[in-house]
Amino acid sequence: MSTDLRQTPLHTLHAELGARMVPFAGYSMPVQYPTGILAEHRWCRDSAALFDVSHMGQLQLRGEDAAAALESLLPQAIIGLELGKQRYAFFTNPQGGLLDDLMVTCRADHLFLVVNASRKAEDTQHLLTHIGHRCSVVPLPDQALLALQGPKAVLALARLNPSIATLTFMTGGDFELSGIACFVTRSGYTGEDGFEISVPAAQAETLARVLLDQAEVRPAGLGARDTLRLEAGLCLYGHDIDERTTPVEAGLAWAIQKVRRPGGARAGHYPGASVIEGQLNRGSAVKRVGLTGLERVPVREGCAIVDHQGHALGRVTSGTLGPTVHEPVAMAYLAANHAGWQHEVYAEVRGKRLPMRVTPMPFTPHRYQR
Repeated sequence: MSTDLRQTPLHTLHAELGARMVPFAGYSMPVQYPTGILAEHRWCRDSAALFDVSHMGQLQLRGEDAAAALESLLPQAIIGLELGKQRYAFFTNPQGGLLDDLMVTCRADHLFLVVNASRKAEDTQHLLTHIGHRCSVVPLPDQALLALQGPKAVLALARLNPSIATLTFMTGGDFELSGIACFVTRSGYTGEDGFEISVPAAQAETLARVLLDQAEVRPAGLGARDTLRLEAGLCLYGHDIDERTTPVEAGLAWAIQKVRRPGGARAGHYPGASVIEGQLNRGSAVKRVGLTGLERVPVREGCAIVDHQGHALGRVTSGTLGPTVHEPVAMAYLAANHAGWQHEVYAEVRGKRLPMRVTPMPFTPHRYQR
């Protein structure tokens, strides 16, 4: 493994727990622990899994103009976001493509942003370049980020602070956990109920050990995180979405509030607005869809999707054998006229055409606490 990889504050703990480490977004990250990806995936679905996501970027936007400034870079409604409310958002480019997706939470005196690890340097520069004159952009390199996910996550975390249970999905607040000041949101990337915990890096290992001492909690790595989010129908930046895909093509138009859509009071005035608004009105030529395999052979990223005559229809962006649904699942971009539910297409795998069916996502139901 390259020696120039960065380490999260939990690196020593990962080694102690026997994690297999891999390079990811410039960091040495645990892909799995000795129990394996399948067991970690199932533990998260049944109990509570602890993920180290400290490689993600955390930032603050400070100043009276911060909300309006941020709205100029994305199609979400940030002005008027209520205290403690969290919103899924995405930065767009002039072509309507997705520069990154992120989470925005309104705190008492600033906006709190969590961006993808692979894009945090670019996102920080993007913010500084375009709105740095309107608000303060404050990276938080001394904060770690833990994700506690699963139906028993609330039970485990509420032992440390019973008030945690008052949070609902996509809300956040300041909480002391084992005497450590943390900012906690009820959110995550698995489709399960759960929490993301921003904690001072110097105290992250202490908190992680306290959580892992609880019977409901076991560690999980990037491998399980990927299979969980895929079953939940959630996009991975750089794979299912990127700067060449628009929110409408990606099936993310639901995240654009009415006030920012054509005819809305604050419509437009963000990069790529004309392209995105055109697709909102007329539809897009391609769509991100879910696929389930009719044979028990996993279909991986990059596989071509064709019709029964072998004509190209699109490509797979993520795929696995779903540990919960017990069948091959994938996401793909297909020509819109082949993207209807139950439509049958074929994945080309090692010279064979495997039948797949267009299926609504998520593949397994979300269990958020609303």
